[in-house]
Amino acid sequence: MSEIEAYITNTAICLPNQPVDNDNIESVLGMVGDKPSRAKRIILERNGIEQRYYVLDPETGEPQYTNAQITAEAVRGLFLNEKNMDEIECLVSGTTMPDQIAPNHAVMVHGELKMPACEVIATSGICLSGMTALKYAYMAVKSGEHEHVVSTGSETASLMLRASNFKEESKHNVVQLKKKPEIAFEKDFLRWLLSDGAGAFLIESSPEPRSDQPVLKINWLEMFSYAHEYETCMYAGAEKNSSGNLKGWNAHEAQELLDNSVLTLKQDVKLLNENIVPVTLTRSLKKIIKKHQLRADKIDYFLPHISSMYFYEKVATALDDMDFHIPQEKWFTNLKTKGNTGSASIYIMLDELLKSGNIKSGDNILCFIPESGRFSSAFLMLTAL
Repeated sequence: MSEIEAYITNTAICLPNQPVDNDNIESVLGMVGDKPSRAKRIILERNGIEQRYYVLDPETGEPQYTNAQITAEAVRGLFLNEKNMDEIECLVSGTTMPDQIAPNHAVMVHGELKMPACEVIATSGICLSGMTALKYAYMAVKSGEHEHVVSTGSETASLMLRASNFKEESKHNVVQLKKKPEIAFEKDFLRWLLSDGAGAFLIESSPEPRSDQPVLKINWLEMFSYAHEYETCMYAGAEKNSSGNLKGWNAHEAQELLDNSVLTLKQDVKLLNENIVPVTLTRSLKKIIKKHQLRADKIDYFLPHISSMYFYEKVATALDDMDFHIPQEKWFTNLKTKGNTGSASIYIMLDELLKSGNIKSGDNILCFIPESGRFSSAFLMLTAL
């Protein structure tokens, strides 16, 4: 009996509302303490992002869509009509921050889609949650368990980045704010980095195309965690102490959650800069090169999910230092125009590349997805049919 293969037969995305350029971020998110951020200009210069998308109404700052709604819209885009969604046997959805703690994100997406009963799985995490969703979908098809599976990645980070979420912290820290009018840098940093969006892949056992874009064979998907060696770097719903340990949201008093913006996203920028490339790229790629006999000259497209263009050259230098040079003309990223959409980023990148018309049969596509939560990474190898 021949081995079952898994193919990405279609991709689709949902980018809410109109793009927001750099000059209008604070008009949508609001200004913390009614003063412009002093860190904004520096951070934007380094991250290279020129526009992003928010689920927020640009006039009122109120959310117009939920995470589940934009995810469901991406799934609908995979099919010519909603009747075709009846084929889905399994739905796997990953996100950093779902709309609620419970029920899980995937069942909320299923509820939005109103499609028949099927297996529904949610994966949690940060950037890798979209890849763990894909890994489950891939294995479900490869094992013969299912023939038609959908995986998704989605984010609505803007809901946590609104100035109103920091209002109580601003009041609580009024003395410090007179000296430093923005919120703590590890929180302010992310306000200029993150974007909203959702992406979906249709993974099937048959390579029959579902649209005009190329079908991709999933060759392998490898993931690694280094949490046993490194403390938490990116987190939400917790506070980090001087020992590097987290105190979770449910261990705080209710007022503390407001006074310290505990529920917002935070990033240990120093820890990020020191470790994200050498740990998630270099260490992991060495293992993959050995396991899969991977060669740089066999890669036609390299899709790195980088949170900021600040890391672009650092990734290139790290590859060269490994004698794994990938020419710049083979790189593809849409970070500048789509922003950093976390778990949805690789879905949104791959969708744009496939729809560009540049992919030809036999092209090999290597995707790199790092996560700074506690330093994890994923590598995905695809071949166009």
